[in-house]
Amino acid sequence: QVQLVESGGGLVQAGGSLSVSCAASGSTFSPYRMGWFRQAPGKEREFVAAITWSDYFTYYLNSVRGRFTISKNTAKNTVYLQMNSLKPEDTAVYYCAAGDVSGGDYYTVAAYEYWGQGTQVTVSS
Repeated sequence: QVQLVESGGGLVQAGGSLSVSCAASGSTFSPYRMGWFRQAPGKEREFVAAITWSDYFTYYLNSVRGRFTISKNTAKNTVYLQMNSLKPEDTAVYYCAAGDVSGGDYYTVAAYEYWGQGTQVTVSS
């Protein structure tokens, strides 16, 4: 069983930066991809960024491309999301996710089997 634990997040003013991390544990952790999603109050969970575990391909939501960077440390089973130039509309609970299989679209919730508990990111104007 895979467990994902997010850390980081918090409150920042618009234009500022935050970083969130996701540490994975499990006896045989070797996902195909890991991703970050976010969910604002009253809205559906949306894709933010993803990275393939073995070959480091990255994908981004258009509105965060150039501001957010997803990265990983394979030795530590950890994935990171560095968020720069934050905007109030980035405010949401950010969730880490891991997917074991290559099928499915990387930007869909259904492509990920394991989820973290979420961490709040609040950007004030």
